[in-house]
Amino acid sequence: MSRTPLIAGNWKMHGTIEEAEERVAAVLPRIATLESVEHGVCVPFTALQAVVDSTRGSALKVFAQNMHYAPDGAFTGEISAPMLTELDVHGVLLGHSERRTLFGETDKALQLKVPAALDAGLEVILCVGETEDERENGDTERRLRHQVQEDLEKVPTERLGEITIAYEPIWAIGTGKVATAEQAQDALAFVRALVADRSKEQAERTRILYGGSMKPDNAAELLALPDCDGGLIGGASLDVEQIVAIIEAAARS
Repeated sequence: MSRTPLIAGNWKMHGTIEEAEERVAAVLPRIATLESVEHGVCVPFTALQAVVDSTRGSALKVFAQNMHYAPDGAFTGEISAPMLTELDVHGVLLGHSERRTLFGETDKALQLKVPAALDAGLEVILCVGETEDERENGDTERRLRHQVQEDLEKVPTERLGEITIAYEPIWAIGTGKVATAEQAQDALAFVRALVADRSKEQAERTRILYGGSMKPDNAAELLALPDCDGGLIGGASLDVEQIVAIIEAAARS
């Protein structure tokens, strides 16, 4: 089954509204004709509306970086799915390693968030991945199995293929380290196999991204892997030349 590659830039906590609009304005004309690849941006809450408005009529998708599973309630500081859909946001990034390690995001919470986002009509990018200690101790597969099974447990089997899963080797995020092509393919294929445990058909529909320091100089090799359907890009997504080069590499893959 053919899966359209997705390059999703995660801006994290970077950028004012003005900077976000300038970045989008610089990228859009450069990628407008690249129809064989999708591009998305995961934007800070404060800039979501501005980026949605700036990209109307384009193919660029706008994602929030988190959301609560409840539609409303006494959850100070949280944002709900209805609040995001009101802005015409396309989707939401869930379970990023920084949310898990720095802010205590649990698989039990994600078990509720993922179906809540789907039910609200939002596209989901779910992040999974192992720490350096887990990899060195041979626990990569155990960690991935736990995350994928727990986080997708309440998703109806027939909707599994709607979810994009980003594999993040946590030890390679912001460190300059990159998994070898063999390490990346093994993990990506294992994630697909975990989805296939519930439905082989849905596993073939599932896009799986690589999310560990993808840059212009390694993008082509990673994107050529059999089970790599794009990338979740951190720091490089803040640089117009770098993100455009990665999107162009995906269009050629």
